Amino acid sequence: MKTNEERLQDMLDCLGALSHVKSREIPGIDLYMDQVTTFMDEHLKDTRRHPEDKVLTKTMINNYAKNNLLPPPVKKKYSKDHMLMLIFIYYFKSLLSFNDIEELFRPITSRHFTGKDSPLSLEDIYTEGFTLEKGEMGNLMKDVTAKFARSRKTFQDVPVDEEDKNYLQLFSFICELSFDVYLKTQMIEMIADQLREENPPQRKK
Repeated sequence: MKTNEERLQDMLDCLGALSHVKSREIPGIDLYMDQVTTFMDEHLKDTRRHPEDKVLTKTMINNYAKNNLLPPPVKKKYSKDHMLMLIFIYYFKSLLSFNDIEELFRPITSRHFTGKDSPLSLEDIYTEGFTLEKGEMGNLMKDVTAKFARSRKTFQDVPVDEEDKNYLQLFSFICELSFDVYLKTQMIEMIADQLREENPPQRKK
């Protein structure tokens, strides 16, 4: 059985190995759906929880389009902008509802998606957004390490054996990570609600 310190090191090693898909890696030509799913599975495979998990399926893509998260393909082909949107959706969908993702990306798709008359492309936005990744990853590692250190100070004076105390401290660490995610999700949802109130979406007749 791993020690808590070993679990922490596994987490930090995993974080250190993660990286987003660079825009230059995305083909500059339009792709059919099978090509899209193959590309996503290959380039995001390290983010899968289980090796057999699919990063993206045809059903997922169709659901994204149905729920207004993704503009429809042109002649059954998906552009580079479609690919960029799918990567954004991939990261957001584990935290937010389709409704909130649609709201957050509505200004992006309406102003900067393929063919829009804007000096700023979706690729520009994608690249600029991910410039924050490197600094954020360093901050995240420091924050996780600090949370772990705090968790090791819990349950110090309780009448339990060492194995039980180690698990209780691990549980404290899990609770602190979960609370952090919960609060940040709440903040994003608050922003989505504010945007929805300020600019109500026009529903199709």
